[in-house]
Amino acid sequence: MTKEEVEVQVREIIVDKFQVAAEKVKADAKLDADLGADSLDLVDLMMLLEDKFNLTISDEDAEKIKTVSDVVDYIVEKNAA
Repeated sequence: MTKEEVEVQVREIIVDKFQVAAEKVKADAKLDADLGADSLDLVDLMMLLEDKFNLTISDEDAEKIKTVSDVVDYIVEKNAA
């Protein structure tokens, strides 16, 4: 899966989960400040991403994921490993 394919899928998940307009989901958008996610939303998002991309996101890694591009980069990195 290419980085672009991952990015498209991540954006779709975020738009659906956080009920935000697609144009707000930019690479540098912060999940909490810009997209309005609270801690429960972030936990739900990590679980959705784990299911969708068949990976495990540790709590330590999840704490480092702050922006949309962080999500995409993390998934691409894990799928490459």
